[in-house]
Amino acid sequence: MTAAGLVSETGSPIAHGPTVAREYGIPAVICVRDATTRIRTGDLLRVDGTAGTVDVVDEP
Repeated sequence: MTAAGLVSETGSPIAHGPTVAREYGIPAVICVRDATTRIRTGDLLRVDGTAGTVDVVDEP
């Protein structure tokens, strides 16, 4: 399995997750309120690290 982005409910910009995301060049959005309850297994997400947004999309 390959990660294409990172969404985290907690953390800071210098935490391990965002640091690794920067090293791999993948988008990361942290401090997403209720991420672990609102995002379901199998959901397709659009993660925009620049805007700091995460959207659940219906189709690619």
